Amino acid sequence: MPLITKAPRGTEDKLPADIFKWHTIEKITKTVAESYGCKEIRTPTFEHTELFQRGIGGTTDVVQKEMYTFNDKKGRSLTLKPEGTAGAARAAIEHGLLGQALPLKLFYYTSCFRYEAPQSGRLREHRQFGVEFYGATKPLSDAEVICLASDIFTQLGLKNIRLEINSIGCPECRNEYRSELIKFYNNKDLCPLCAERLLRNPMRLLDCKNGSCREINKTAPVITHNLCGKCVPHFESVKSSLSGFGIDYVENPRLVRGLDYYTNTVFEFKSDSLGAQDTFCAGGRYDGLIEEIGGNPVSGLGFGMGLERLIMIMQTEGLGFTPPKTCDLYIAALDIAAETVGAGLVKKLRECGFWAETDLTGRGLGAQMKYADKIGARFSMVLGSDELESGFAFIKNMKDGEKSEVNIKEGFVERINTLLSGL
Repeated sequence: MPLITKAPRGTEDKLPADIFKWHTIEKITKTVAESYGCKEIRTPTFEHTELFQRGIGGTTDVVQKEMYTFNDKKGRSLTLKPEGTAGAARAAIEHGLLGQALPLKLFYYTSCFRYEAPQSGRLREHRQFGVEFYGATKPLSDAEVICLASDIFTQLGLKNIRLEINSIGCPECRNEYRSELIKFYNNKDLCPLCAERLLRNPMRLLDCKNGSCREINKTAPVITHNLCGKCVPHFESVKSSLSGFGIDYVENPRLVRGLDYYTNTVFEFKSDSLGAQDTFCAGGRYDGLIEEIGGNPVSGLGFGMGLERLIMIMQTEGLGFTPPKTCDLYIAALDIAAETVGAGLVKKLRECGFWAETDLTGRGLGAQMKYADKIGARFSMVLGSDELESGFAFIKNMKDGEKSEVNIKEGFVERINTLLSGL
């Protein structure tokens, strides 16, 4: 029997003590995305299974081995989303977003679910930040999407990262490459999955994680030798735009993405701080996806970045996060009358956006002050009969012990604001 007081393997709780790290990343990613004209979208946690089978590709590892799929009570097959792009594309079609002014630019935060062997930087449920552009056809838009991600990493202060790019061409120029791959892999000692895929989707073999297959792949033909007359200038223009943006990159002709919807430009951001699982952001162009899942032909491109891996990089590199908010004022009450007045003052402070607390457990004064110290209260104030009678109390700076008198009947909130501003 599984322990119900333990999270399922491959998942983790985001605890209050660490949540400020997530807030730091979410604030920067949102700010940068909005500066590029992106608007937030939120899609369901699960979708119809066919969406991923058609969108991602039935021969991919994700669909064949990693999805969490189940039947609902009416026998319909549903899947917890393994990535964010297919759901965003489905929503854009369903709600007519692609009929509005193009390009349509979206961003999202979502949980993604994949049944993989859990290890450092790889969870069965991970959080992802994603960006999608629809209707952006020029090579400049490929570079702009990459630049958006790069701007985020710059603002976060990441250092030891590198960008790898490649073009996997369009369906037309991949036909000749497909024939070359089949000829190359024929009679090779492939793993059972690759042997099954060879005739159906030979490019998937390039993404195989099996050790012997990875050795074979080192001498496989590269797609860039087979790019057609349209794909070559597109890729050259993307590289030119990246150079114009001042973004360094490395061409990796063996880079392919593990999802079938990609066309032309593909890219990955990698970090030396992550070890073997060094990719933390990846994406590219997917001009056929909208049509594949039932919409009218509209170009698409974007990326997804793993937020857990991003936090790991920042921690490894010793980068700072926005400090968590702490309690502004703790009011310790000595009796019932003081408790009533104190609760009223706390409410006024909270209405003005301050974090204020008072006792809810029946502690004595000493225990209340210890609690105020534990929660990191910046100031504390004791209320008793003397304070209620005089209308004045002392605010104590919890760091240096300095005390300041305040009027608890008039101008209280303004006085607290002044004291806090002086810190």
